[in-house]
Amino acid sequence: MLYLVHHGIALSPDVDPQRPLSHNGRLLVEQLAATAAERGVRPEVVWHSGKLRAKQTAEIFWRVCNPLAELSATRDLQPADPVDWMCDRLRHEPRDILIAGHFPHLPRLLSMLCLDATAPEFPAHGMVALRSDDEGNSWEEVWRVTSPRITVE
Repeated sequence: MLYLVHHGIALSPDVDPQRPLSHNGRLLVEQLAATAAERGVRPEVVWHSGKLRAKQTAEIFWRVCNPLAELSATRDLQPADPVDWMCDRLRHEPRDILIAGHFPHLPRLLSMLCLDATAPEFPAHGMVALRSDDEGNSWEEVWRVTSPRITVE
């Protein structure tokens, strides 16, 4: 399984140039991770882009879903990176992976993995679960969760 997660709501760069998760962003990610755990999400690998908001999102999912998983920043997940790089990395990958990333990369990655330019929009601050039955050559969406609604700061 592959789980694509859009990072939680971050502070404005005017408030903090590193853009950590806001208080409500952290709460939303914690709720989303709890929902994922209830659905049986237990990734063996949790990757993030290295940007603080994605790292914090990945750490919450790691802690809630599988604290024994490998957790690391990895290449090919920056917002403007070509998605074919990550598609190539996922091919023949036997482990369940959770990726905490960014727009516009995640929507483009979802579209390329599913070979469907008409796929529904990626849920902002949500997640999409994918399955491949042919060693990562093609993927199909299994389910998606939109971000829970709470008052934004």
